[in-house]
Amino acid sequence: MKDTLKHRGMRKNLAEVVAAKGITDQKVLEAIKTIPRHLFLDSSFEDHAYQDKAFPIGADQTISQPYTVAFQTELLQVEPNAKILEIGTGSGYQTAVLLYLRAKVYTIERQSELFKSTRLFFNKMHYRPKKMIFGDGYKGLPQEAPFDGIIVTAGAPEVPKPLLSQLKIGGRLVIPVGVDEQIMTLFVRKSEKEFEKKEFGSFRFVPLLEDKN
Repeated sequence: MKDTLKHRGMRKNLAEVVAAKGITDQKVLEAIKTIPRHLFLDSSFEDHAYQDKAFPIGADQTISQPYTVAFQTELLQVEPNAKILEIGTGSGYQTAVLLYLRAKVYTIERQSELFKSTRLFFNKMHYRPKKMIFGDGYKGLPQEAPFDGIIVTAGAPEVPKPLLSQLKIGGRLVIPVGVDEQIMTLFVRKSEKEFEKKEFGSFRFVPLLEDKN
């Protein structure tokens, strides 16, 4: 669990790569520069941790490409103390970015081996989401709603209705929608019934599965 000067240099370069691709939010770039992504990966991938690529993390899941993490986080517009629901904890890297931005993070993971290993890792690293839940992210977390932001880190064939209903007015849902490839989609809740929808190009994610625990 070492984080060396070399790692820090590689992270600085990674933040520059992500900025060159169009990420402008300074806090998000600081998070990329600060969080030791190599510790979230299997040690056999450690040398590649600071390339702008996705990698397998077990249970047929991946740790998202840093640019994708930065892109989704920037769309979310996280303020300090914002209440954020994350669907798909995975390796915990996106969670760590949200925590770095001082969000109150509620995160759900449906793969039990990943849930267990990431929970242990969070304890070791002193990452403290408000809640880490093993369960079906499709349903969201009604008992903790409403949320300032909801971020989905798996591709959804369609937008789960419960997630829209759990947004505050003014809240933002960032979700990749589609089957083989996904369109990054932002919903902003304008009123009880009204949502503004914007689309931002295609990305590739592992699928968001319903009722598959």
